[in-house]
Amino acid sequence: MSIYLSKEPVMATSKYNEDAYILIFKTNIEHKKDLKLVELCMEEHGEVIDWHVDREDIDKVLRIESTNDITKKIIKTITQAGFFCEELN
Repeated sequence: MSIYLSKEPVMATSKYNEDAYILIFKTNIEHKKDLKLVELCMEEHGEVIDWHVDREDIDKVLRIESTNDITKKIIKTITQAGFFCEELN
């Protein structure tokens, strides 16, 4: 599966063999304890298939596979949880 960063969410097939949007965000999520809070945020969105935070990356990349383009909802939810979150182009 090839994934290219673009301004528009990318459609791909998830590891669960579902069509998915790949949403990528720059965050400041850096501690293991923060992941529990992020997990609660992801549970609010039934469209989320899978998610991962690369805490080793300089941009603390949050990568989400979703059944819909929920970019604005994710930014709002993560920001309300007290983290920085912006879409990576």
